[in-house]
Amino acid sequence: MTRREFCGTIDHSGLKPWATRDQIRRLCEEARQYGFATVCVNTYWVKFAAELLEGSGVGVGPTVGFPLGACATRVKVFEAVDAIRAGASEVDVVMNIGALKGGEYASVLHDMRAVVEGVKSEAARVNRAGIVKVIIETCYLDDAEKVRASELAVEGGADFVKTSTGFAPGGATVEDVRLIRRAVAGKARIKAAGGIHTFAQAKELIEAGASRLGTSRSLVLVKEMEDSGCFA
Repeated sequence: MTRREFCGTIDHSGLKPWATRDQIRRLCEEARQYGFATVCVNTYWVKFAAELLEGSGVGVGPTVGFPLGACATRVKVFEAVDAIRAGASEVDVVMNIGALKGGEYASVLHDMRAVVEGVKSEAARVNRAGIVKVIIETCYLDDAEKVRASELAVEGGADFVKTSTGFAPGGATVEDVRLIRRAVAGKARIKAAGGIHTFAQAKELIEAGASRLGTSRSLVLVKEMEDSGCFA
């Protein structure tokens, strides 16, 4: 893996509620400079980020139903579709964790499928990728629930299963990525997010099966990668 390839796995994240316009601008400038996959921002910033990144090859991937996932399905669909209209190419939507843990699988599936269908339809209309990543928030789930959540995300049409929001007590682990990889059985990709502070962690998560990383420490990871001499 080259430096460019590694940067292409990163969703450069700026999700703090106190992020200012200047901070989002800097996030986008860094993403353009390093060639990250996307900037991951709250939906308020999608139009601004999309304008800054136009023509750069860097996508805009906002969060939807963030960070709890417990809002009404129609609210998630509206937020997701509105984000695509505003310039997003991807969305990261939080699964309804309480419904999952309560065994309300039909409701969880409906929730995810409605978002996916809304995003895919609008993305086709405006000629964007319309990638959907479903966040299952692994730290609140036992292994059986992680597997079921991953299966429901795939059944709902998700392109990625994502480990974490980064706002819960725990984040991505190698063990969870491996478990999700087995659960999705090649039918979706994996995004590891939450608590990725070092290049060594990032490397382990990629080797375990993650093809996308969500982190606000992107520049630190790239610098550590370069210093390690692991990649060209």
